[in-house]
Amino acid sequence: MNAAGTTSRAPAVRRRRRGGLLRERDFLLLWTGETTSGFGSSLTAVALPLVAITTLHASTFVVALLAAAAWVPWMVIGLPAGAWVDRLPRRPVMLACDAASFLLFLSVPVAAWWGVLTIGHLLAVSLLAGTAKVFFQTAYQVYLPAVVAPADLPEGNAKLQGGESAVQVVGPGAAGLIAQVSGAVNGLLADALSFLVSGLCLLGIRSREAPASRERHASTLRREIGEGLRFVARDPYLRVLTVFGAASNLGLMGYQAILVVFLVRDVGVSAGTVGGLIAAMSLGGVAGAAGATYLSRRFGSARAMLGCEMLGAPFGLLIPLASPGPGLAFAVAGGLFVVAGVVAGNIIKASFRQTYTPRHLMGRVSVSMQFVNYGTIPLGALLGGVLGDAIGTRPAMWIMMGALALTGLILLAGPLKSRRDLPVAPGAA
Repeated sequence: MNAAGTTSRAPAVRRRRRGGLLRERDFLLLWTGETTSGFGSSLTAVALPLVAITTLHASTFVVALLAAAAWVPWMVIGLPAGAWVDRLPRRPVMLACDAASFLLFLSVPVAAWWGVLTIGHLLAVSLLAGTAKVFFQTAYQVYLPAVVAPADLPEGNAKLQGGESAVQVVGPGAAGLIAQVSGAVNGLLADALSFLVSGLCLLGIRSREAPASRERHASTLRREIGEGLRFVARDPYLRVLTVFGAASNLGLMGYQAILVVFLVRDVGVSAGTVGGLIAAMSLGGVAGAAGATYLSRRFGSARAMLGCEMLGAPFGLLIPLASPGPGLAFAVAGGLFVVAGVVAGNIIKASFRQTYTPRHLMGRVSVSMQFVNYGTIPLGALLGGVLGDAIGTRPAMWIMMGALALTGLILLAGPLKSRRDLPVAPGAA
């Protein structure tokens, strides 16, 4: 057993081959599965609201409610999920979540083919798939250190985030094309198949995790949840990152929940063009993923994270300026910089958390932060929907992007502003 908590095979990951982690079999399988699943999710991000708008003629608030439903489970079961994941082997949890998500998203096109699809069905799928995502994402973040060596976590996170960002460029465009050719509901069929691919890739991974200790099983669930919460609340770095994440997600989801409605009904673009515009915005994620590691080495991880989070968000104020024709460039430019900053910042934060947090607390610390971070996402979606219905989607976009532009100031309240690099362990100078 080594410090990473894996079997004796893990040190072999340290013997690097030319080409980096993508030449390592287990990481390549993990990357392939997650990238494929990310492609399906990026299809759904456009296809689901398009189904609600074009097939079921939903209001702005209902479209936002669909987005909120996917994140409500973080508020309900997020904390116990972290403790459960720390008790269980992560790969079986992830496989079960992939299987459930496959069946859920498959049910939507089947219901549409039979002529029985309703808003209630879409809400149920969004809610239950969001529940599966709580367990999958929590297990996934803890599982990565079992596949790669600690020194390779920044590269691993960058490659995983880079793959996700790349498919987010292709996915929305593909969703728009599918909507134009055969109807938006068929985009959800592709998402269902992506979970099948993800599960098959997980089954092929050879690395095995160490079993949870007997002491962990003897502990109560409430005590374990409390340990994770207290660790985050008392740590000056994790505490400020958690508050910042909650505030920024409120603004991010507020505009994302009504973005498709804004583009279709206010700007007046077609379903195919919506996919192309969102794909163009997502190119910022590719740039952010490609540059995160370089920026951390060049300027220091703490300074790079501050710069990415504080400088990218204000460009979002360009999005509400979008208009037909050349005015669409405002939406693309604003989205590019916002997404680039968010993705680069997330890569740096994820690598920091995975290295910094004691291994036995990893699942609980991750989910404690996400409980607060993701808990504001459904609130942001509902706020965007309420404002969109009350004052119009364009004024609502101005409000949400203005709030997002100010959230980076929160990071200046902690010790980050005085450091070049993030610490590698609690109490490290």
